[in-house]
Amino acid sequence: MLNALEVFTTVAVGVMVGVEFSVAFFVNPILDGLPGDNGLRGRTHGARLLGAVMPFWYVGSLVLAAVWAIAGRHDPGAGLVVTAAALLILSVVMSVLLLVPINNRVKTWTADGLPADWKQQMNRWDRFHYVRVAVIIAAFTLLAAALQV
Repeated sequence: MLNALEVFTTVAVGVMVGVEFSVAFFVNPILDGLPGDNGLRGRTHGARLLGAVMPFWYVGSLVLAAVWAIAGRHDPGAGLVVTAAALLILSVVMSVLLLVPINNRVKTWTADGLPADWKQQMNRWDRFHYVRVAVIIAAFTLLAAALQV
């Protein structure tokens, strides 16, 4: 049973990393390159869609890692799993304090009602998101390594 939990947790976090990586390095740059307000429309739609799904994915991944850490506390890779769970906690805290407030504003924007600093807000979100992606990649790497110990 623990083996299934380990694999399921690693896959769940890995897929989350893939989604967030693609948003950071592919989707948003593609949207930013579109003419007119098309990129902004894509970002606002993405903010609504991913803003509804990702909180459950982040918290679910954290819960899975925490259960793994508790259930496997006597295993050789337990320290790796605990560290990964701590990084997932950091990613949730970053999300709530830094990214969600911006995301909540973005998802209400329309082409007719943009704040003057909308580009700066998008750039700020992108910078925070790059850091969060690095954090969850590190967590994923530790979980994958724990499978091998």
